[in-house]
Amino acid sequence: MLKDKVAIVTGSASGIGFATAKGLADEGVKVVMGDFNEALLKESAEKIGALPVVADLSKRESCRNLVDAAMEKYGRVDILCNIAGIQNVAPIVDFPEDKWDTIISLMLTAPFLLTKYCWNSMKENGWGRIINLNSIHGLVASEFKSAYVSAKHGLMGLTKCAGLEGGPYGITVNSICPAYVRTPLVDKQIADQAKTHGISEEEVVGKIMLQKAAIKKLLDPSDVAEVVKFLCSDAASSITGSAIPIDGGWTAG
Repeated sequence: MLKDKVAIVTGSASGIGFATAKGLADEGVKVVMGDFNEALLKESAEKIGALPVVADLSKRESCRNLVDAAMEKYGRVDILCNIAGIQNVAPIVDFPEDKWDTIISLMLTAPFLLTKYCWNSMKENGWGRIINLNSIHGLVASEFKSAYVSAKHGLMGLTKCAGLEGGPYGITVNSICPAYVRTPLVDKQIADQAKTHGISEEEVVGKIMLQKAAIKKLLDPSDVAEVVKFLCSDAASSITGSAIPIDGGWTAG
């Protein structure tokens, strides 16, 4: 069903983005990978036969260029996976203002722009899947993550609006909301939180990251990639504007 569809996957040089790009490529999807890390991006794209496009998605022109590259190569975009993200941990009073701007640009404005730029192709073809990698922090908050939590809550709002607008045209839009996934980004968060709280990295994982979860384990990137593939399938054709938690029971209590 997904064979020969065209997907853009952002943040795809490593972590969840690469796992998603690989999972889609394994289904026969033609994947366009966007990331700012040029060397790693090209290496990762070569592994799965994808098209690499170097892009700093905190910049508007890079968002436009990424979609233009996909359209020029394949003439259409069927699937958009907004996965690129960064993190900065600090109390609000100490939060760097430039970091706020970068996080909001990359994790909220870029998904809006990419959705906007892909929309007409999906509408013309009567089929589209937009999947926003959200976070459990799109549903709940934690201290010291004001920009990240704000961006993810905003992304949930964008998901709902776009889901409503896309329904008549066969476009579904959903957010996946995982708890902590073992990626380079989370490894950095572990180190940052250890410094902020004055505890060991092992205590950060056990006492902070997994404290509210019933299932006490970090997720693997492939866990998220499997949910992406499900949301692209015919079985999920009536799911839109939704948050799909993979949180080990975090929000059940």
